[in-house]
Amino acid sequence: MRRVLPAPDIAPQRLHQALRYAVLEGGKRVALAGAAVELIHAYSLVHDDLPCMDDDVLRRGKPTCHVEYDEPTALLVGDALHSLAFQVLGDYRLAEDAKTQLEMVKLLAAAAGSRGMAGGQAIDLESVGKALTVTELEFMHIHKTGAIIRASALLGARCGSGLGPRELGQLDLFAKLIGLAFQVVDDVLDAEGSTATLGKTAGKDAKDHKPTYVSAIGVARARELAQELRQNALDALAGFGERALRLRQIADFIVLRKF
Repeated sequence: MRRVLPAPDIAPQRLHQALRYAVLEGGKRVALAGAAVELIHAYSLVHDDLPCMDDDVLRRGKPTCHVEYDEPTALLVGDALHSLAFQVLGDYRLAEDAKTQLEMVKLLAAAAGSRGMAGGQAIDLESVGKALTVTELEFMHIHKTGAIIRASALLGARCGSGLGPRELGQLDLFAKLIGLAFQVVDDVLDAEGSTATLGKTAGKDAKDHKPTYVSAIGVARARELAQELRQNALDALAGFGERALRLRQIADFIVLRKF
């Protein structure tokens, strides 16, 4: 990440310093096919924290980007990180052939766009103050958090030796399930965790009247659902043997984490 980000002494220095502030020193960094995915993720967090979105002041245990710098700079940080993600996909050889690498660019673009993360965020903003069913929550989070996690798994698969349609389908199913599990656990932690442990403002979902798995089914059932999603995700990897060891470890981390 330090290699692909502009150096802090390159003009405009303040913007490049803010880019590095937003990306480095923190984050779970799971299920990454490469730096491009993390850059998209970091941009989404910077914009998500802005006053016009979730209006949060703490991220990864430090002031959010717009608090540390200012709102215009944070907006530009997100724009620059988004562009840099696709520059990274073009600057480095990541696949066996150009056609596959072009598919990777299209895959990440779709995951970040209106049918993916941006669309999920729009649904999230429209849902404030509403009581959503579990099915409606799944639809929202498959687009929001889930789209980038699925892109991570599929981009990673395309970086390696060729997999057939069935194997790619199983990886996609795994990522879809573990993406939902991530959000379920996130909702539980927001309800029960502390700000010091989470590194972001705890209890903010309830305060802002945002629909969550906890508000829909309660903490106990949400914990059960996370375990069910984890097991189903592991089942989707059954045919991969030891090749999927890292993915299994990620699944365990996502569901069993405390932050």
